[in-house]
Amino acid sequence: MLSWMAWTWPTALLFIGIFSAIGVLVVLEIRHPGGDARKGVLGLTTTRGDRLFISLLGSSYIFLAWLGLVGLPLWVPLGLALAWGSFCFWKV
Repeated sequence: MLSWMAWTWPTALLFIGIFSAIGVLVVLEIRHPGGDARKGVLGLTTTRGDRLFISLLGSSYIFLAWLGLVGLPLWVPLGLALAWGSFCFWKV
């Protein structure tokens, strides 16, 4: 059924995590409409969805830079990506 793409458990978990985050944002938007807009340290007025997008985009750059400059293992960029995501949701 899914033989057109080489699915692995890490790939599946990544997509499950992203879609779960979007699901949480949908539930938060239903319970508290408006997107919780605020102006952060970057001077941007962002909503929850904007902050999720910025954190996912930054995390992908962190992993790509790490792979290009250092290589494996990927535990350090995972920590950096989690720290970046926390920063985005608290301060951006």
